[in-house]
Amino acid sequence: MGYNVIVREQTVQITDQSRGWSWFPDHGLARTILELLIIVPAYALYSLVRGTVDGRTAVAYHHATQVVNIERTLGIFREAELQSLILTQQTAVRLVNTVYVWGHIPLIIVIAIWLFTFHRQRYPLFRNAFLISGAIGLLLFWLLPTAPPRYLQYWGFVDTAVHSGSYYIFQSPSFVNEYAAMPSLHFGWSLLCATAVFANVRSRWRYLAYLLPIATLGGVVLTANHYFLDVFAGGCVALVALFLASQIRIRAPRYKPFTVLT
Repeated sequence: MGYNVIVREQTVQITDQSRGWSWFPDHGLARTILELLIIVPAYALYSLVRGTVDGRTAVAYHHATQVVNIERTLGIFREAELQSLILTQQTAVRLVNTVYVWGHIPLIIVIAIWLFTFHRQRYPLFRNAFLISGAIGLLLFWLLPTAPPRYLQYWGFVDTAVHSGSYYIFQSPSFVNEYAAMPSLHFGWSLLCATAVFANVRSRWRYLAYLLPIATLGGVVLTANHYFLDVFAGGCVALVALFLASQIRIRAPRYKPFTVLT
């Protein structure tokens, strides 16, 4: 009896707090349109800001040198050596270029549609994680502009993606920040995609989802777009963003319009 009374009181309270927001969509076409109105402008703003925060060339090369020095100290500066193993194999070069390009935005779109359609309850958690990680990434791109390995040709790096025309398939050269190597959101977002699949698939084969960030690691390093430290930083950004998104999910009010967050 007491439990039922408490539930009814909470329901009434939530209804009262949502009053005035009854029009706010929770499902159907209107909810899909609302989601597009969140995601599309957010990504457009991310791309615009990301492409306009560069311009500090000397600083970017200085940071790149620091990254190389740290990796050499740690004994992990092996990116150029690893890339040299595939440069004479055109099939391998095409493969890593394909992973770099098609394993990023196109795959994220597919995963997002899958989550939104079949796992709506957990979709906001990962949507928020992507948005938060993007915001953190923009801040770090501004604070730590870093030239990617492909610009350090004196170390033996070759820019395979740009030479093949792959780099600009999904982004205009006008909105590309050439010094956004640190952190690697390519890797961070692939880690979020893998985690989303792992969390929502009940098959024992779900562990295979983590082959995606492994493939992305190869794609970003072997195309000379990121250092190993960039990859590590990107993974940390993704995990921090997922934690913050989970806190939003736990702490956000359960009434409209805050339901869009949870």
